[in-house]
Amino acid sequence: MRVLKDRIHMSEFKNFSVVSSRASNNNIMVFLTKASCVKFAKDMFSMKTLKKRLPILRWLPTYNYVLLIQDIIAGVTVGLTAIPQGIAYAVVAGLSPEYGLYAGLTGGFMYLFVGSCKDITIGPTAIMSAVVAKYVANYSSEFAVLAAFLTGVVIIIMGMLNLGFLVEFISIPVISGFTSAAALQIASAQLKSLFGLDGSAGHYFSESIINFFKNITTFVYWDSSLGLITILILVLLKRLGEGCNRTDPLAKQIRWFISLAKNAVVVIFGMAVAYIIKVSTGTEPIKLIGEIGSGFPKIEPPPFSAVVGNQTYTFSDMMKVLGPESLILPMVSILELVAIAKAFAAGGQIDATQEMIALGLCNMVGSFVKSMPVSGSFTRTALNNASGVQTPLGGIFTATLLILALSLLTKTFYYIPKPSLAGLIITAMFYMIDFKIVIRLWKTSKKEFFVYIATWLASLLYGLEYGILTGILADALILLFATARPACEMTTIAGDKKTMVVISLPENLSYCAAEHVRRKILKATLESHRVTSLQIVVNGTNLRIMDSTVATNLMSIIKDLDKDFNIVFLNFNSNLQKMCNNVNDKYSHIFVTDVNVDGIFKVKQSPA
Repeated sequence: MRVLKDRIHMSEFKNFSVVSSRASNNNIMVFLTKASCVKFAKDMFSMKTLKKRLPILRWLPTYNYVLLIQDIIAGVTVGLTAIPQGIAYAVVAGLSPEYGLYAGLTGGFMYLFVGSCKDITIGPTAIMSAVVAKYVANYSSEFAVLAAFLTGVVIIIMGMLNLGFLVEFISIPVISGFTSAAALQIASAQLKSLFGLDGSAGHYFSESIINFFKNITTFVYWDSSLGLITILILVLLKRLGEGCNRTDPLAKQIRWFISLAKNAVVVIFGMAVAYIIKVSTGTEPIKLIGEIGSGFPKIEPPPFSAVVGNQTYTFSDMMKVLGPESLILPMVSILELVAIAKAFAAGGQIDATQEMIALGLCNMVGSFVKSMPVSGSFTRTALNNASGVQTPLGGIFTATLLILALSLLTKTFYYIPKPSLAGLIITAMFYMIDFKIVIRLWKTSKKEFFVYIATWLASLLYGLEYGILTGILADALILLFATARPACEMTTIAGDKKTMVVISLPENLSYCAAEHVRRKILKATLESHRVTSLQIVVNGTNLRIMDSTVATNLMSIIKDLDKDFNIVFLNFNSNLQKMCNNVNDKYSHIFVTDVNVDGIFKVKQSPA
């Protein structure tokens, strides 16, 4: 009876211990959870994190008057290019010219606080304008503004989830083919304005070229002359600044500055010509951009509905119009920014996450002031760098110049000739095309040349968004083919007593290559069937990774050939050998570490 009681007491004690242990574990988990949250909160709101997410805190405390002067010079210099480029890219997008100036405003103000690269300028770009143009042409400007908002949201989410690596799947041939096609499409659409033709400019390259030749007889002498002169002046001014920089003697500095401000120079020249003709003759023989909206845009939420003609589009309707292909906008925007950041990092490390968050905010906040989708501008960033910018504060002075233009110069902008803008755009597009890469790819890599041509043709024939998707798909197919058909080198060595056939495996073998490797080994045995004494060596010296499918196929080969041939697996590491033995441990003796031409080999010890 006493024993029974003791057992009951012991049982109760054990149960109490278990309950106490569980309670203790729960308390520990709660403590760890609280500790983790506290640590996360401290890290999130630490000064280190704050400086990382607000880079202005890193350089502002040491900012001085000398840096301010350099930033003012760079900001104003960039602004002189940003004004004509903004107007031109708004025209490319099919928007009213003031939208191009709106798009440059928030880039300067937002990037000041969250941008980590001093040289980058955020604003409208030719490619982003070309991608968004079809939504404006077929519907209205509200779709472009909503696209900017959604582009910003997607980029911020991708940045917070560290998904910037996705752009690494877009190869240089795809980028170059896409960019060249975009340049041709944008330039061809400007032929109508360059020559003052009647009819439509066209939404695709082929359509633009067909319309150009169809309406060539309607060309206007004044427009054609001014447009071609604009192109000539731009080319000459570009060459004028070659070999000059801001630290040279005064004469070269003047050449350098005039060359940098060439876009503003040709626009001012065109405006002067148009104004003189208007005053002297009382007519406007040259097509002008006409009245544009003046003043700072009204700050309001982006449009989540739109009225086009007599039809009202709700937010869901607008989303259907934008469609899944509009996802190309954030990808292209990120791609442009990351490429520019790397180009001007001067060997430093780029915080891709921070740059994506900055770009996303510029797009999202910009949509509240009627901005179209924006990205990093290579032309203006290069100009910013050449002008000696020291901090992102230079963007403020560029944005200030845009505000002054919107407030004071909109009546003057009435006289900007369309042929001048067309000539400016066509010249810029010509320099975007990389002719050298076509020759280089043809000589060095036919596969990549095929990817380039596929991207280029699809972009021109079906649209830019389909072009870049075609290029990514072509790259993926080539990559999959290389994975499924790896190179397995076969070497035959004749000895005194035996002939040895060595099949060297690559570094990585996946399931899709299993049958290919099997066929290679079987082919080697068939080609050497006349040899009386044959030693087959499957060399795994370079092999580091394989899966169970490959291991199963390799062991089945041994089973098929072991009766007729002497076959060994050379220098398989212990993990790979263990994987094979788990499939069939009957042939563990075939794994060797050394073998000579006469078949003398050292057996590899089986892993534990």
